[in-house]
Amino acid sequence: MIRIQVLRDKDGFIWQFNIKGHSGFGKHGEDIVCAGVSAVAYTAVGALAELAGIRNYTEKEGYMKCKIPVGVEENLKPCIRIILETMVIGLKQIENEYRDYVVVEEEEV
Repeated sequence: MIRIQVLRDKDGFIWQFNIKGHSGFGKHGEDIVCAGVSAVAYTAVGALAELAGIRNYTEKEGYMKCKIPVGVEENLKPCIRIILETMVIGLKQIENEYRDYVVVEEEEV
């Protein structure tokens, strides 16, 4: 199962997300659920890099972590919010179709 953890502050701003695991829906390299989650997550970190200059993520096989730097400029927050909220919408749409393989958990920090 793929577990996606989204960490928000009390105002709802996403400061970090973690993605762990493999869905087990299909064979390695042919798993459409893993491919969908990966596409959405890589699009988000790519947009953060290109549009907000944030390149603060790590990834390895079956794992991705992205953390927004605490001192991020206020004028970048609306852009970051749109990117990460769009990512969450995409991941929840995958979760809705493949509940046995993906879970999105949101936490306030």
